[in-house]
Amino acid sequence: MDTLPPILVVDDNHDNAEIIRQYLEVRGYPITVAHSGDEALAVFEQVRPALVLLDVMMPGRDGWETCRLMKQHPTLGRNVRVVMVTALDDWSDKREALQTGADDYVEKPFDLPKLATTVQRNLAMLKAAS
Repeated sequence: MDTLPPILVVDDNHDNAEIIRQYLEVRGYPITVAHSGDEALAVFEQVRPALVLLDVMMPGRDGWETCRLMKQHPTLGRNVRVVMVTALDDWSDKREALQTGADDYVEKPFDLPKLATTVQRNLAMLKAAS
């Protein structure tokens, strides 16, 4: 059995981050949690995640900027899928998500099975691309 690729969960809401972490860990994913954009960028290089679940609305460095910086990373940027987790279901936000380099998005309040499906789909696309 393949070991599942690492996932970085970024959410300033500790409860949300914890719910996602537990849900995905039970499914065998190695999860790292960060509670801010800066913390996410700091662990990004250590964890080298295949996938980042990134909350948009965070104090300080928001999800858009964090996504842009991850995607611009000279070595890791090409091989990471970023899924924005957002309560903003407005089309302009979705457009912005794609313009900042995000690969996909999940709406809040998130449906955990749907979140898991999104994770699997994005990891499959990553595998297909490699």
